[in-house]
Amino acid sequence: MKLDAVQRGGTRMRVIKVGTRQSALALTQTGQVIDELKRICEEHQLPFTFEVHKIVTKGDRILDVTLSKVGGKGLFVKEIEQALLDQTIDMAVHSMKDMPWELPEGLTIGAIPKRVDPRDVLIMKQGSSIDDLPQGAKVGTSSLRRAAQLQAYRPDLVIEPVRGNIDTRIKKLETEGFDAIVLAAAGLHRMSWENRITCYLPTDVCIPAVGQGALAIECRAEDKELMELFSWYHDEETALHVRAERAFLGKLNGGCQIPIGAYATHHEESKKLQMTGLVGSPEGDPILIASLDGDDPEQLGNAVAEKLLEAGAEQILERLRG
Repeated sequence: MKLDAVQRGGTRMRVIKVGTRQSALALTQTGQVIDELKRICEEHQLPFTFEVHKIVTKGDRILDVTLSKVGGKGLFVKEIEQALLDQTIDMAVHSMKDMPWELPEGLTIGAIPKRVDPRDVLIMKQGSSIDDLPQGAKVGTSSLRRAAQLQAYRPDLVIEPVRGNIDTRIKKLETEGFDAIVLAAAGLHRMSWENRITCYLPTDVCIPAVGQGALAIECRAEDKELMELFSWYHDEETALHVRAERAFLGKLNGGCQIPIGAYATHHEESKKLQMTGLVGSPEGDPILIASLDGDDPEQLGNAVAEKLLEAGAEQILERLRG
């Protein structure tokens, strides 16, 4: 393999080309990943330097319709993964919730850093909780998963789509007459915008998306140098949780067209894995939820999915897939 390299202080440095979407959040979290990798390189005397390559994805180009209507999987990653396969870039930083279950042959998730807050949040004009929203309040989200759970909890709410980057959606709270919008806590934390959060939605009200709050560091499976570097960055506990959630996603063959959520964690006392999964109708009825404990993440994710399929999830999935 041809390696791009620069000479620095008598040491031949490999230049790692890092692919990312070009939104403010994507660039911010990519910068945070690179800063941490630079720290690891310095600590372990690894000869790497990094440069950012911005890539526009299909999901970034199509902003006038909801993601569920765009269709397909990997709307925010396909072009970046192709750049990896073409060796235009060496690694990519993704939000884990954007990652399809199946990766292209030759690519792998080399590291999953420590997860930040996986919950969804409300940014509201008035009030301090979802219960404070007025009857018939207009709430903005393009996520079928969020819409389904909000409708199940508050059937009176009027859910309307809102697309765009985080700052764009926050502005639309004022300009398009929303009473509240729903966002992921993780993005706001990474942008240091925690002060804009009105309230966190408990996971028993709104189960997060698969992998929400986690990042996926993707590279070519053959790149042993990068895999060694990533081993210093990988968080095994987060990886176990994400593996369970992604096994659930894979079993249901889910994507953004279907309201699917999953959240895995560890029991504080038993230390066993615990996962809750959801499949719902966009209208909020029916909503199917199942929780199980286990030791093996893939077995746990599959078992929760099976439990929901037995409870009628297959009928919901078939209807939504049309």
